[in-house]
Amino acid sequence: MDILIKILQLLLSLSILVIFHEFGHFITAKIFKTRVEKFYLFFNPWFSIFKFRKGETEYGMGWLPLGGYVKISGMIDESMDKEAMKLPPQPHEFRSKPAWQRLIIMLGGVTVNILLAIAIYVVMLAYWGEEYLPTSEANKYGILCDSIAIEMGLENGDKFLSIDNEAVEDFSKIPITLILNEAQSVQVERDGEILNIQIPQGFLGKMIKRKTADFLYIRHPLEVGKVGADSPAKKAGMQVDDKILGINDLALPYYDQFFNQLQKHKNQSINVPVLRGADTVVLLVDVPEEGLIGIASKPITSYFTFSEKKYNIISAVPAGIAKAYNGIGDYLKQLKLLFSPEVKAYESVGGFITIGSIFPSTWDWENFWRLTAFLSIMLAILNVLPIPALDGGHVMFLLYEIVARRKPSDKFMEYAQVVGMVILFALLIFANGNDIVKLFK
Repeated sequence: MDILIKILQLLLSLSILVIFHEFGHFITAKIFKTRVEKFYLFFNPWFSIFKFRKGETEYGMGWLPLGGYVKISGMIDESMDKEAMKLPPQPHEFRSKPAWQRLIIMLGGVTVNILLAIAIYVVMLAYWGEEYLPTSEANKYGILCDSIAIEMGLENGDKFLSIDNEAVEDFSKIPITLILNEAQSVQVERDGEILNIQIPQGFLGKMIKRKTADFLYIRHPLEVGKVGADSPAKKAGMQVDDKILGINDLALPYYDQFFNQLQKHKNQSINVPVLRGADTVVLLVDVPEEGLIGIASKPITSYFTFSEKKYNIISAVPAGIAKAYNGIGDYLKQLKLLFSPEVKAYESVGGFITIGSIFPSTWDWENFWRLTAFLSIMLAILNVLPIPALDGGHVMFLLYEIVARRKPSDKFMEYAQVVGMVILFALLIFANGNDIVKLFK
């Protein structure tokens, strides 16, 4: 069921993005009185799921969810309609329009994708606002490190100060900031001393190859938020709001310490001192084979104060534009990492499985729209790359035409389209091949 929900979210998100992208080409073509023969969501080799004609355009839905397309009269595109190109140019055809109009038509898709991302961010900010955990607040009890953070030189209990001496306000942004900025060092406070920790060579590449970039977590005391019925904790008399202090004579002030130590006492009886109000109560708890006693901590909002910012629809507009602008910058940095010999991000390039996996396994509209905005930016940037068969390839040739004052020949454009499609299929196979290889690792 979890996989089905991820697939449904992916398909809905891609459908929205494709429709808006192709609408960008469609509406600009119509503005310049250029005929659009087809408008399709997804590709339709051999047959369509449905189709209908309205005016001069056939609208439909294909069965192959690899994108979508509009077929514009008089344009060499993926349809490779060579016969139509042999006929004399008609006034309604793409090839008959001035270069500046053709340029606007080709940029229509990516422009709408950027505008869509901005619109999504604006509505999200106006509806949900922003909430994040400040790094200063996350340092309240010191940070919690996983194995890769410890390998980097960090320790549990460190207070995270900065990356390359630049503070990071949002604690959750630390991993992505490290990666995108190809950071050289981090600064932490340990036992009252400020330390400058150099990031080992190859560390950022290791982070990218992981299924999650998270390697730092928040640490907090263990106050009981829930006690399971018929659990060992319940039988021992543990209550909600009890603050667990340790095990036997060992002081364990933080939840990670307690649960790690608990695993060493499977099938044993232990003394668990808890603070109940102003009193310390010692409970005798029988630890079962699985090493869990049936308690859950209070939510992290009980330990930390999150930063919240609310917007009305007016104030959300500049904030939404800023988020889209920052998103474009971050994605361009991600593309740059593909060519980094140290990071080797190309080894982690993924296809549809990777994209689908970023969606949560439960339907969460806030996450859905946040990811859709990100994918809209990603689609816009990838489409504007100067690769034949992509919008950016057409833009490249149009800019050449504007500067050189002459068009590339139709034959050249046909060859360029074929080369571009080969490149795209190769990238598609490489990305999805990476996904398949990862499944067996």
